Amino acid sequence: MRYFIFLFCILYSGFIYGQDTDSVKTIEAITVHAFGQNENRATAIVRNLASDVPANKLSLVTALNTISGVRMEERSPGSYRINIRGSSLRAPFGVRNVKVYWGDIPLTDPGGNTYFNQLAYNNFKSITVFKGPASSMYGAGTGGLILLEPPRNSKSGINVEYAAGSYHTQSIFAEATWQKENLTNTITYAHNQSDGYRAQSAMQRNNLSWHTNIKWKDQELSALLLFSDLYYQTPGALTLKEFNANPAAARPAAGAFPSAAAVNAAIWQKTITAGITHTQHFGEAWSNATTLYSSFAQVKNSAIRNYENRNEPQFGGRSVFVYNKKWSGNNTLQWNTGIEAQQGYSTIRVSGNNQGRPDTLQTDDDVNIGTYSIFTQASVSLRDHWVYTAGVSYNKSKLAFTRMNAYPVTEQVFHYNNELAPRFTVLRKLGSTDVLATVSRGFSPPAVAEILPSTTILNKDLKAEHGWNYELTGRKHFNFNSSSLHFELTGFYFDLTDAITQRRDASGADYFTNAGAVKERGVEGYGNYFRAFRFNSFFDYLNASVNYTYNHFRYGNFIKDTITYSGNRIPGVPASTLNARVAVAARMGLYIDANYYGASPVFLTDANAAQANAYHLLGAKIGYRKKWNKINVTLYAGADNLLNETYSLGNDINAAAGRYYNAAPKRNFFTGAAFEWR
Repeated sequence: MRYFIFLFCILYSGFIYGQDTDSVKTIEAITVHAFGQNENRATAIVRNLASDVPANKLSLVTALNTISGVRMEERSPGSYRINIRGSSLRAPFGVRNVKVYWGDIPLTDPGGNTYFNQLAYNNFKSITVFKGPASSMYGAGTGGLILLEPPRNSKSGINVEYAAGSYHTQSIFAEATWQKENLTNTITYAHNQSDGYRAQSAMQRNNLSWHTNIKWKDQELSALLLFSDLYYQTPGALTLKEFNANPAAARPAAGAFPSAAAVNAAIWQKTITAGITHTQHFGEAWSNATTLYSSFAQVKNSAIRNYENRNEPQFGGRSVFVYNKKWSGNNTLQWNTGIEAQQGYSTIRVSGNNQGRPDTLQTDDDVNIGTYSIFTQASVSLRDHWVYTAGVSYNKSKLAFTRMNAYPVTEQVFHYNNELAPRFTVLRKLGSTDVLATVSRGFSPPAVAEILPSTTILNKDLKAEHGWNYELTGRKHFNFNSSSLHFELTGFYFDLTDAITQRRDASGADYFTNAGAVKERGVEGYGNYFRAFRFNSFFDYLNASVNYTYNHFRYGNFIKDTITYSGNRIPGVPASTLNARVAVAARMGLYIDANYYGASPVFLTDANAAQANAYHLLGAKIGYRKKWNKINVTLYAGADNLLNETYSLGNDINAAAGRYYNAAPKRNFFTGAAFEWR
């Protein structure tokens, strides 16, 4: 892979310095879209989330669960999974099989893991979620794509917010922006802490980010820095009997295994990411955006069965050349081609756990992982009525594991080569109606944590999963004098082969296996109504939205240890979810935001022998905004889980001894105040 990076740098530098930059006008603001297209052409349902949601800002759970087909799960404060159309089937904790980018920098490491919990609410201006395989331009992954737009304001100013709530929850957010001519700098800081609803579930996070952007003539340069220091306790899963008796309890001692409290089960996680992106226009048609970045993660995990230390440095880059051409009759051609490469070197040391301290060394592994993707895509628009898109990527990755404490020292190498990931879309525009058909292939090699799971035993037989995805989407938009109405409906079928699924042993350690075929069929619907009232009206606006998801996810041919699971429901995925949200604002500054989320029962094993109950969540937020010249003040208060449901949101799938349940907080409250000068 080093030769590809070296060759790319030579070609890129030669192309830049071969241009006459003085002859090109100053470029305008650039909006980067996934798949190189306008968002509504890229995939079935795309949702763009602002940071203001009817919930406390300790996590993004409520925000992401307003999107059909997306489910964010919280095992405890600081421990999250993101499930996009069943993608968390292989994630006991953390985010896997979903590519995440902060600006143009991948937060997903070359080993396939994303520390999504490093992020705070003010690290992004918006979140855009794309569902279905994104491999044609974003490399490995069958679960989707998340793009985080870094915070950036066009005006100088400051923003400070403080919030407090139940379970001694506190959050502090601060942001400062200074802008001068073509230079903009934004710095953010966030502090979050909570004692948690359950025993042994406290968390604390400090987060700092910096974003600078400068434009000159035909070029733009931006730099990003993100640092996070996170500590969170891990209470462990409960059996159904323990869950019903006291859902707020941590995992007790059982057999030869100590309790979560006895070993101070917790994770200490520090991450830092830095990168630069250079954008250059070459005349009227050509442009290039190139990103180089580096990151480092240090993780200590005091678990019931052992104590793990991980150091994970990595670096990489991404470069995309774009050609745009327009002809008469509103006909256009856009061609994107580029490369993305990542290289990581990790050390993973696992010791015994002596009451929360590392004891005798058990394993000492060095992990070397490199991956790259070469991609190209063309999109043709004919009179803005038909849009045809075709793209493909070539992907390769190599993982090498060396166990340093075993003699003789040997290296285990895993190759995942020659993976092609095509994507085809056809969009038909009929006035305010769109019909979009998509066919794409996705693939996802095993993550480092799946080949070397918590059991510390290398899984040499684990294969990459891959499959074809088919989608059909219809959109309809109505515009009225002072209101608008929007509908979207998508049907999809994902035929996944060698799907990777998780297991857990009696100690809670995870391991993985290929599940054969998985058939994922579903329907996702979205509706939104917005009305702006007249200037002399008491009300300012009304915004109402509904998101519905139906999943028919089944195992195809899946036989494990002579047990047949073929035809069973996929565990961890509810058959249906419904979200409804209503926001009303008055011109005097008052506003009310209410949110409902309901999920059907979830099976917890491949055998469908146990399930978590359905639940209904209701949240509300009321606030007051006041503006004086350049000063904005906001006061608010709210509540989550108003119905006081007892439910498990982050279930442990296929756990031994029936330890599936991680209880979510009961009814809880929050209040806060924000000050902005801009």
